[in-house]
Amino acid sequence: MNLHPTQILVRPLITEKNNLLRETENEYVFEVHRTANKIQVAEAVEVLFAVKVNEVRTLIQHGKMRRVGVHTGKRSNYKKAFVKLREGDTIDFFDGV
Repeated sequence: MNLHPTQILVRPLITEKNNLLRETENEYVFEVHRTANKIQVAEAVEVLFAVKVNEVRTLIQHGKMRRVGVHTGKRSNYKKAFVKLREGDTIDFFDGV
């Protein structure tokens, strides 16, 4: 399946833990398309942000069970990618956050 780089990276995931990874390990976390593999994720980050990727780790994040009153439901599963950049490279998108 051919995906455009903007379709592969769905959104950045910004949490306290991910900010700590960004500051200490130069590692960024994105929600990515379910069918995207590590090679596609690395190429998408390199094309969109003009940086060099050293390593990509992916996982499927399972959705939580949620309840509102007597009704229960489940959030959708999504794929998460941890992208480690070359020493000295940064993504400016995250600096203002």
